[in-house]
Amino acid sequence: MKVLLLENIHPVAVENLEKAGFEVELLSHSLSEDELVAKLPGVTMLGIRSNTHITSRVLDAATDLKAIGCFCIGTNQVDLTSAAEHGVVVFNAPYSNTRSVVELVIAEIIVLARRLAEKNLRMHDGIWDKSAKGSHEVRGRTLGIVGYGNIGTQLSNLAEAMGLNVIFYDIADRLRHGNARRMASLDALLAEADVVSLHVDGRPGNAGIFGEEQFAKMKPRSLFINASRGMVVDTEALREHILSGHIAGAALDVFPIEPKAQGESFESPLRGLDNVILTPHVGGSTQEAQEEIGYFVSTKLKNFVLEGSTALSVNLPAVQPPPLSEGARIGFLHVNVPGVLAEVNNLLASEGVNVSGQYLATHGERGYVVTDVTTPVAPETLEKLGASPHTMWLRSYTA
Repeated sequence: MKVLLLENIHPVAVENLEKAGFEVELLSHSLSEDELVAKLPGVTMLGIRSNTHITSRVLDAATDLKAIGCFCIGTNQVDLTSAAEHGVVVFNAPYSNTRSVVELVIAEIIVLARRLAEKNLRMHDGIWDKSAKGSHEVRGRTLGIVGYGNIGTQLSNLAEAMGLNVIFYDIADRLRHGNARRMASLDALLAEADVVSLHVDGRPGNAGIFGEEQFAKMKPRSLFINASRGMVVDTEALREHILSGHIAGAALDVFPIEPKAQGESFESPLRGLDNVILTPHVGGSTQEAQEEIGYFVSTKLKNFVLEGSTALSVNLPAVQPPPLSEGARIGFLHVNVPGVLAEVNNLLASEGVNVSGQYLATHGERGYVVTDVTTPVAPETLEKLGASPHTMWLRSYTA
């Protein structure tokens, strides 16, 4: 079976999958929709990062595709509904690069508060600009975190250890860490925060949530950081507030439109502004994070294809059976209607198949049941099970 990995995924993923017997092709860049349509026939597993977009048209053409691995946190680059309809499972790495992103944000808070980027640039230009003007400690300042998930909470912990006061806002009910204070609204957070850091996900409802209105409500001379998703921020509005002096500095690692490959031209209205840090979507790009992501996601792909595990899937029912050490296994993705499990078990019983373990989960319109049996199941039995009107796909595995 063939695996296609795009966007320079860490070599540990290649090693992990090749060791399991897969043929792996690694490309350093993303592919367009047309290129994917042409490339994916014959591919069993696809690995991508944030610049490759998997549309319904791509999935229609990818008739051999069983699984997609997003070697990053986000999955908004994949049409998850269409993937589920096609029976293609999608995995991501929700935790693996959390520390790397947090460390980048902590560094940016200090660099912005001390205006170090400007000092560095002037030194390289041969200008000795020794001055404390506009330079501040972060201790005692208030950090406002918008989005208090895995990254937001770890940022909260590190920031508090540095002496920052932490407030946060999230539409979900999140447990506060340390002395962090929950704010009742985004407006309340903006009115109090000296630094605003965004850590929201890429759901469509978050597009453009931070624009002119929100920047206007921030404290005068406050700092702004976005290491979440490029589409959530109106960069033109941010530019105007930096030029007016209302916002004292900003750091962005993500952008509404990003180059597809290394070396391509980058355009942004924020280029050339004082005390603005622009980084090329490297929040999770440390060797430690990329190696962890490479191993984590490739293992999810491998375990699904070889053993039927959908643990931590983002679009299909999540079932985590034990490792298949003996006997055989049947993975059955089906339409989520009453009576399917009874139908499966009645058929297996009538065929004399001895069930040793069974694991089931449902997710929306689909259900997934993994059945372990003591001996391999006859092809005729599998054919009868696959003929059910509720079947989306049926796969068998042997120890």
